[in-house]
Amino acid sequence: MNITVKKINSLNGEIEIPSDKSITHRAFLFSALTKGKCTITNFSRGEDCLSTLKIIEQLGCNIKHINPKKIIIDAQNALKAPSIPLNCGNSGTTTRLISGILAGQNFNSKLFGDESLSKRPMKRVIAPLELMGANFLHNDFKLPIEIKGTKLKGINYISPLASAQVKSCILLAGLNADGVTSFTEPYKSRNHTELMFKYMGADIKEEGNKVIVRKSQLNPVDITVNGDISSAAFFITAALIVPNSDIIIRNVGINETRTGILDVYKAMNADIEIINERIISNEKTADIRVKFSNLKSTVIEGDIIPRLIDEIPVIAVAATQAQGTTIIKNAQDLRNKEADRITAIKTELNKLGADIDETQDGLIIKGKTQLTGDCVCECYHDHRIAMSEYVAGLICHNPIKINEFQWVNISFPEFLNLFENIKQ
Repeated sequence: MNITVKKINSLNGEIEIPSDKSITHRAFLFSALTKGKCTITNFSRGEDCLSTLKIIEQLGCNIKHINPKKIIIDAQNALKAPSIPLNCGNSGTTTRLISGILAGQNFNSKLFGDESLSKRPMKRVIAPLELMGANFLHNDFKLPIEIKGTKLKGINYISPLASAQVKSCILLAGLNADGVTSFTEPYKSRNHTELMFKYMGADIKEEGNKVIVRKSQLNPVDITVNGDISSAAFFITAALIVPNSDIIIRNVGINETRTGILDVYKAMNADIEIINERIISNEKTADIRVKFSNLKSTVIEGDIIPRLIDEIPVIAVAATQAQGTTIIKNAQDLRNKEADRITAIKTELNKLGADIDETQDGLIIKGKTQLTGDCVCECYHDHRIAMSEYVAGLICHNPIKINEFQWVNISFPEFLNLFENIKQ
C-alpha cells in the first residue's frame, strides 16, 4: 500500500492510542506460565502481538475471546510440545522472549519468522541461554532455530548492552532454572518484565541495574494494558512541529524506563503536560497534553538511550525543526532493528530536505530546516521508519509518497485513522 501525505494546518482534539505492545507480549507469555486463567483487557492487536498469542495457543493455552478488547487465557494445560514450527512473524520480541521459556521445557521446538526477522541477531539471547545449559541448533545465530528443551541452571550474567528483550529472556529462563539467576546491564532498560513478575508473585528483586530471580511459579491475575508511549510518540512529535496544534492523548503508559522521549523533548523546550496520573496493573499511566513548540537542539546519549531507542526515528524528525544541531550518540543498536534505522533515517529525511549526517552510533541533525518534500520515500519494511516519514510529511511544503506503508500494521493498524480524527 503506497500513500500520499500532504501538509496540514494543525492538529487538534483528543485521542486514545493503542495498547502497549511490550506489555501485551508479556501479558500473553506470562499468562501461559501460570497454570491458571488470566483475563487480559485492552491488549494490542498489532501483528507482532498476535504472533505471540498464536504461539501460546500452539503451546496449549486455550484462548477465549470475550470482546475485541478482552480475552481469557486458560493455561491449565500448557505448556506442551507444539505440533508444528512456531511462526514469530516479524516480531523480535516474540522470538527472544519465547526462547527463554522454551529453552527449559521438556520438549523440542522450532522458531521461524519472515525474511526481515530472519536477518536479525539472536546470538544476544542464545549465548547466555547456552551458559544456562540450553541446547540450540541454528545457522550463524539466525532464524530458523531449533530449541532442544533441557534442564537449566541459574547464572550471573553481565550483559554488554542494555536490552529489555535479552533481560526478559534470561529472567524467563531463570523462572524455570535451578538456583539463582541474575542479569546485570550497563544501563537500566525498560522494566515491564520486572513489574509484571512482581504483580504475578515471582521471586524477584532489583539491585540498581541488576535483577535477581529464583525458580518460582507465576500466579494467574487480571491484567489491563495501558496505551503505548512508543505509539504516542508520533502524535506527540507531530503536535510539537505542526503549527497551532493542541492535542490530548489519553491513557498513555509513563513507565520511567520508557519516558526518555518526554525528557528529551522537555530539554528541547517542548510544551508537554502530564495530567491525571494513575497506576494500572502495576504500571504508571497518565494523559498527555501537547502543544506546538519552538524547539531547540540537544545532545542525546548515554543512559537515556535505552529509554527511547524505539523513538529515535521520530525524534530525528523533530530535530529537523529545532534551532541548532542535535546530536544522537550511543545508539548503534538502531542498526540491528527491522532495518538499519540510522542509515534509513539519514537517507529518507535528507530526501525531504533535512540536513542529517550519520555516525557509526548515531546522527548529527542540523536545524531548523524547511522540509520541501516532493519525493518518494521508502520504509525498508520498517514500521517506525514509515510512521516517522508520515509525521515529517505533515510539514513538508509539497506532498510526499511513502511506499509499502502497510508495514505500519505490524505495530499500529489504527495509525492513519487516528491522525484523520485530529487533522485540521
